[in-house]
Amino acid sequence: MDRFTSMAVFVAAVETGSLVAAARRMGLSPSMAGKHLSAIEGELGVRLMQRSTRRLGLTEAGQAYFLRCKRILEEIEDADREASDTQHTVHGRLRVTAPVTFGAMHLGPVVAAYLERHPRVRVDVTLDDRFTDLLAEGMDVAIRIGKLPDSDLVARRLAPCRMMFCASPRFFEGGASASLDEVRRAPRLVFNEANSPGDWAATDSECRMHAIDGPLRMASNNMQMLLSAALAGAGVAYGPSFVFAKPVARGDLVALLPDFRTAELAVHAVYPSARHVPMKLRRFIDHLAESFGDAPPWD
Repeated sequence: MDRFTSMAVFVAAVETGSLVAAARRMGLSPSMAGKHLSAIEGELGVRLMQRSTRRLGLTEAGQAYFLRCKRILEEIEDADREASDTQHTVHGRLRVTAPVTFGAMHLGPVVAAYLERHPRVRVDVTLDDRFTDLLAEGMDVAIRIGKLPDSDLVARRLAPCRMMFCASPRFFEGGASASLDEVRRAPRLVFNEANSPGDWAATDSECRMHAIDGPLRMASNNMQMLLSAALAGAGVAYGPSFVFAKPVARGDLVALLPDFRTAELAVHAVYPSARHVPMKLRRFIDHLAESFGDAPPWD
């Protein structure tokens, strides 16, 4: 008997809870489904399922084999779909949501390059700092930064995201060599809608964490506004490298506490399902990973 068909019958029996239902899913007779299951157990020399008139139960070996079979069958399905997709032009409407500052600063050129590769795709981008319900709002993919909540969504890491303290070179007399105590006393410019909230903190070489808890001088829900305030010398800003790294590299800002560690976040693409991913979406996520990567352009 065909081994892959037998594996598919076994997986279907586990998922549906009966050989009759598995046979119906596979378009087989119940007796043929039973033969496929017996054949695969015979080839392996081990019982995979405990069968009774009322229910099916997995043995320990069956549990491990089920997980492997399911993964193999999904890989085969993906390979078949990918081969089939290559015969069709990537086209259609792609709906993307991303955080406001990240999207405004970094997504435009990347989307433009994707559109150049795939001229029959239309991309609709919504910039919003809240967590969008992808299914409820009809989104294909979300760019999310920081720690992801537990969910049924699929996430692919696209790039690292360093957090950093910075200020105008004229804000501290010593510039980048400002001491920990100086930074801790300084007025803060705070982003108040972070999806991965947390106290301002820096960790020294001995793994001791120090709170940066100076007076809150300004709060905003827009990181670019905080960047402008930091450039104007209003206080210390704490935020992602994709906002502050280039102004630091130009000398418009100085990175503070360079010998301390700060939080490490990541940029992810999040989408509803790993199965039946449209080619337009798969190509877009691959393009994002290629464009950003472990050495993203903002660093």
